[in-house]
Amino acid sequence: MPDPQSDLRQMFDAAVAAADPHLCLPPHLPPVPAGRTVVVGAGKAAAAMAAALETHWPGPLSGLVITRYGHAAATRTIEVLEAAHPTPDLNGVEATARLLTSLDGLTADDLVICLLSGGGSALLTAPPPGVSLEDKRSVVSALLRSGAPIAQINAVRRRLSRVKGGRLRQAAGPARVLTLAISDAPGDDPATIASGPTVADPTASGDALAILQRYGVDVSPAARAWLADPASQGPQLPAARPDDYRLIATPALSLEAAARVATDLGYQPVVLGDAIEGEARDLARRHAAMALNLAGGLSRDGKPIVLISGGETTVTVVGSGRGGRNTEYLLALGVALDGAAGIHALAADTDGIDGVEDNAGAILAPDSLARAAAAGVLATARLADNDAYGFFGAIDGLVFTGPTRTNVNDFRAIILTPRTS
Repeated sequence: MPDPQSDLRQMFDAAVAAADPHLCLPPHLPPVPAGRTVVVGAGKAAAAMAAALETHWPGPLSGLVITRYGHAAATRTIEVLEAAHPTPDLNGVEATARLLTSLDGLTADDLVICLLSGGGSALLTAPPPGVSLEDKRSVVSALLRSGAPIAQINAVRRRLSRVKGGRLRQAAGPARVLTLAISDAPGDDPATIASGPTVADPTASGDALAILQRYGVDVSPAARAWLADPASQGPQLPAARPDDYRLIATPALSLEAAARVATDLGYQPVVLGDAIEGEARDLARRHAAMALNLAGGLSRDGKPIVLISGGETTVTVVGSGRGGRNTEYLLALGVALDGAAGIHALAADTDGIDGVEDNAGAILAPDSLARAAAAGVLATARLADNDAYGFFGAIDGLVFTGPTRTNVNDFRAIILTPRTS
């Protein structure tokens, strides 16, 4: 007999494993250069990527990478520094300054390997002239609560930086720069992954201010003046050759791995997409309608169906509760399903951290709402307060993995099993 909750966890684990740097990085390494090899990078996976690179690189290495607190990995010669995510802190500023210094004096014989993953936008922190760290923290924090999609958030981050939007590539001078990236961005856009430190900024002058106005985000006079200054435009870079920027793991590849596990477990996987965006609770309602339409049925060959999707939803925070976008999606899904029989679901972030909480996500069963109500926890009230963490915590429904040291964004799966009545 199928065990939907165990099966959902196996699919999620497969999605995470497909983006393990120790598996996906080695095939993309170039030949050792005539000169030095300097490693820089940032992201939740940066330390694990650096460790994998050290294991498989046949020559000497130096450099440093920046990762989120608690996401470090053991390395020999590449220094690992930790800083705050998702809003930057002083450690991030100091680490980024040291990272840029490591690129001084390079020649055309040298190679820079830049290791990027989700989280790099916050960890690479170098405010532009006249803009304070607190100015930047205020803007980023407001954007993260506004419901703005990540591409627009990172468009602002690129302009409020001396390292993003191609500026890191510029700092490397004549050296060749190879970027190895684990994508957490819908559409795998290099300008969005870690806010594109090694690629040109595609946005136009005035775009950042327009985004801030659209979402009602106030900015300091200093930040506003900088964003209006033509100097906020990043450098014009030559088009990158295919071997200069390599995606070593993507959401699509992880969903494919999860679908293979689903098939092996006897399900018929239906992949809805790897780049789905939008408000978490709106997407949940659409997925609930789809699940209800299919519930009680089987695939043409008699297998139970599992709907799999990825991407990055957003949450417009209006309440005072706890919970990341995946947990909020799952609570909204539960409210929309209202205890429908035969439907189980899991939603979690592949980095192991849903928003700023300690859980990766949560798991939903047909009786989740009833069990919570019996404990005095009402799903609709918790959803209104953005308190999905509190809801699932009350019924032991949270999923904990700890830092996975990779990040290919959200993973969602909805299992539809035949109703017994």
